[in-house]
Amino acid sequence: MGPGHGRCDAPVGGSPKPAGTSGTAGRPRSAAQRWAARLALLVAAAAIALLLASAGVRSLALLGVGAAGLAVTAAALWWALSRHGLARALAAALAALLPLAVLGSYATVGLLWAVLATLALWVVAALIGRAALGADRTPAAPRQHPAAPPTAPFLIMNPRSGGGKVGRFDLVAKARALGAEVAVLDPAHPQDVAELARGAVARGADLLGVAGGDGTQALVAGVAARHGLPFLVISAGTRNHFAMDLGLDRDDPSTCLDALTDGVELRIDLGLIGERVFVNNASFGVYAAVVQSPAYRDDKVHTILRELPDLLTHQVGPRLTVSAGDSVIDAPQGVLISNNPYQLGDAAGLGRRARLDSGVLGVIGIKVDNAAQAAGLLRGGHARGLTLLTNSEVVVDSDAPDVPVGVDGEALQLPSPVTCRIAPGALRVRVPRERPGVPEAKPRMDWRELGRLALQK
Repeated sequence: MGPGHGRCDAPVGGSPKPAGTSGTAGRPRSAAQRWAARLALLVAAAAIALLLASAGVRSLALLGVGAAGLAVTAAALWWALSRHGLARALAAALAALLPLAVLGSYATVGLLWAVLATLALWVVAALIGRAALGADRTPAAPRQHPAAPPTAPFLIMNPRSGGGKVGRFDLVAKARALGAEVAVLDPAHPQDVAELARGAVARGADLLGVAGGDGTQALVAGVAARHGLPFLVISAGTRNHFAMDLGLDRDDPSTCLDALTDGVELRIDLGLIGERVFVNNASFGVYAAVVQSPAYRDDKVHTILRELPDLLTHQVGPRLTVSAGDSVIDAPQGVLISNNPYQLGDAAGLGRRARLDSGVLGVIGIKVDNAAQAAGLLRGGHARGLTLLTNSEVVVDSDAPDVPVGVDGEALQLPSPVTCRIAPGALRVRVPRERPGVPEAKPRMDWRELGRLALQK
């Protein structure tokens, strides 16, 4: 497969399925969950009572000062990212000093302890509340299918991935001892991994696998899907996002080889950007444009700081329009299109997908044109500058003939418009029968839902 644009057929057919939903509505909850919800609300009430008891009517002023401080700090960060020279330095100083000034004002009136204690209680209430909402949640893992061991597995291994995990865990020797043909990439002489995989298929390989980064995984997964072969993921990359969402052991990649002798098979979706497969995501906008710079690899921080202002203010770079069904995002600075939606319920959500077989793409669009909109991002999922969508097809158009894209970490230039699609159930993934499992899908904290749960009998 190669980069392209326009509509394309999925490697394996299937109709898109609606994304899963969660929540307490229509779902019976246990007595323990109901009591946990009540405890969370009680702790939240105690936080408010503590602030009122210690500060009285001044509590409203304290909350106002804190909220204003957060908003101005967010605005200052926007100015720091979107300005050059002295203006950037002053904005960065404001963003660093303002939170200290707010805390100092609390200390001056002798109420710093009360504010910190209130915040601590509020955090505890939120943790208990999230536990109550998600206590009986289990990851919606794809259905497992029995799988006979392969007779001619072919594995590609990148010795540089993950800081040398292939050598550190002796993956080549262990794989060959299990009967696999192993191609070890030569970092000094780049090779076409997709072509290596196609050659192995022509020789009779009945399983393809990769020990390397997600970009390499995606290229070989595309070949496996085209030929209907199972695919083996070996978690030897740096971040191993794909391996994490498959429930594999990211600390010891050699355990992934157990799938060659005692494995089961999962059917998962693949993302398509033009005709190229992606297993994680495709990014457009500021980040994708920055990584195209020749200086980015050698000096990431300075390259980002130098190019961000002009990109954020639309002085350079393509102007994007994103269409997903009836929804349109006009001129966003950043767009992330993912193979199944990312979780947004916890701080680590952007690195995790609760499932890989929902049959839809996830879309995260960010549009911030001024400091006020930057401050509005503090509202999280309700922020005006943040758009969250799901759809089976997403079209990214541009006012330029080509658009920079980051596809599973690989920097590309693709003709505009770029069409992303989901291929439901396109990939057969072979995984060990025994594995850590997909990280628990954490619910978003919803105080209204928590209140409804607390009132249940």
